[in-house]
Amino acid sequence: MLRSHLDHIVITVPSLAAGVEYLSQTLGVDPQLGGEHPRMGTHNYFVKLGEQLYLEVISINPHAPPPGRPRWFGLDRPDANRAPQLTTWVARTDDIRAAASASPVPLGNVEPMSRGNLNWLITIAQDGSVPLNGIAPSLIQWPPDTHPTNTLDDLGCSLLRLEGFHPDPDKVSGVLRAIGFQDEFSVSPTAPGEQPYLVAHVQSPAGLRRLSTHGTCDE
Repeated sequence: MLRSHLDHIVITVPSLAAGVEYLSQTLGVDPQLGGEHPRMGTHNYFVKLGEQLYLEVISINPHAPPPGRPRWFGLDRPDANRAPQLTTWVARTDDIRAAASASPVPLGNVEPMSRGNLNWLITIAQDGSVPLNGIAPSLIQWPPDTHPTNTLDDLGCSLLRLEGFHPDPDKVSGVLRAIGFQDEFSVSPTAPGEQPYLVAHVQSPAGLRRLSTHGTCDE
């Protein structure tokens, strides 16, 4: 039986410097340096949010050669250079090919990825877009006994709740059922004419914060 779990949330930023400043102001922490993704021309920082759960801040690496393809997480969109925003989330599975095939909505091609000595599999759409505007997850599969949180410090942040808003919440729920998602993720309908968005409720040293596609605010 397929099983998947919440692995990480993704905040896209115009630059890593902007991402570090954003997390310092909103969560009161200095994120930990991740590294570079040669195949995507991107780089990242991390904040641990729990056991095998983290926040990723990612941007285009201006010093890397263009990858010759659309970058992941919609980083090549015209609006990607705007303020930091919660763009999507990623679900961890032990059988990424079976989970991707089971989804009623395309989640992307299964591709190998690397950062330094770390290697994994992840789903990436050919056009770099995120599933259902980021409300459905991308899929990731780590090698056994391997996870980024193994090397991350506890900075006092934890994810309390992740929720999505989409014009067709049943479509999102159908994806989660198909991939055997085991954790909590509530999805509600958007208001008429409203764009899909995510909200992550995070306890941090700066207090309870609500990170969203629309920005950040206190709870």
